[in-house]
Amino acid sequence: MREAPLPPGGTIGILGGGQLGRMLSTAASRLGLKTHIYSDENDAPAFDVAAKTTIGAYDDEAAIAGFARVVDIVTCEFENVPASTLEAAGRAAPVFPPPRAFAVAQDRLVEKEFISGLGIQVAPFAAVDDIASLKRAISLTKLPAILKTRRFGYDGKGQVLIREQSEAEASLQTIGDVPALLEGMVLFEREISVIVVRGKDGELRYYDAIENVHQGGILATSTVPASIPDDVAYAAREIAGRIANALSYVGVLCVEMFQCEGSSPNLVVNEMAPRVHNSGHWTLDACLVSQFENHIRAIAGWPLGETSRHSDAAMTNLIGDDVNSWPELAAAEGTGLHLYGKAEARPGRKMGHYTRIVPKR
Repeated sequence: MREAPLPPGGTIGILGGGQLGRMLSTAASRLGLKTHIYSDENDAPAFDVAAKTTIGAYDDEAAIAGFARVVDIVTCEFENVPASTLEAAGRAAPVFPPPRAFAVAQDRLVEKEFISGLGIQVAPFAAVDDIASLKRAISLTKLPAILKTRRFGYDGKGQVLIREQSEAEASLQTIGDVPALLEGMVLFEREISVIVVRGKDGELRYYDAIENVHQGGILATSTVPASIPDDVAYAAREIAGRIANALSYVGVLCVEMFQCEGSSPNLVVNEMAPRVHNSGHWTLDACLVSQFENHIRAIAGWPLGETSRHSDAAMTNLIGDDVNSWPELAAAEGTGLHLYGKAEARPGRKMGHYTRIVPKR
């Protein structure tokens, strides 16, 4: 028998109180659902729009279990919630996406092995534990290559470019002498991502492939449609769907890829994010049902919403002091402005975003 959907009035518990949790909360309210945010920050942005809030550490299993007992479903707004936390929550309430998806995404080596094990192309890689293994890894991946921490890296953090063998030891010290991964450089024409949503019944729906530009390791812009041929777009969707199915996924999943030089489609997966994603923010303004609402629909057992876009879109992140341009952006035609309610604009901090839309070509 099909599991009954969570009815309006139900409560979704969200681990994490950043801007993604804020936008998930807003999407849930549109469907008559409530959210309860758990965060380790006293002034988490998502607190402003949630029905209930809890402040606590993510490694406090007793607190997490208590949180899960007063909600109907638990989800996450970021991928680095400890596995023990998700297990504690799962003993009290259903957790979506499944904890396995987070376990895979939290460790870059595990993630690369998982994706390549599905027959999907990834960049050359090798595990690094010390200087000896780093030198062996260099012989396999060749230089230049990127040394990345296996865990807790995001927005360009926890990684360093190695151009020459002589930089190896200093590079290992730069990332803190922690378990790492050496990844060979990939020559690519563009970076793209695919946002896929998978329901509890296995239904898959896809948003259009997105073309991304990063600056300083942080996503700067996302543009739809991506300037790629139809066969590349189809292949990218197939890759994202294969990963979602292999994880028995429920919710929104983002898969980032490189479209490389050579015969089409020639896609190399960079990484996956088991959550709503920055590159999908344009869906708030250019789609009838955003990635945030579709994530809520999926984990609540509702029918999935439309993923087609009614407009072409270009999303730009507001990083640090960029947010000071909000008066001009608020007055601009064809522009959707989204500010995250963060009190302090720091360098490298995402303070908001805006999306310019034009009629679909």
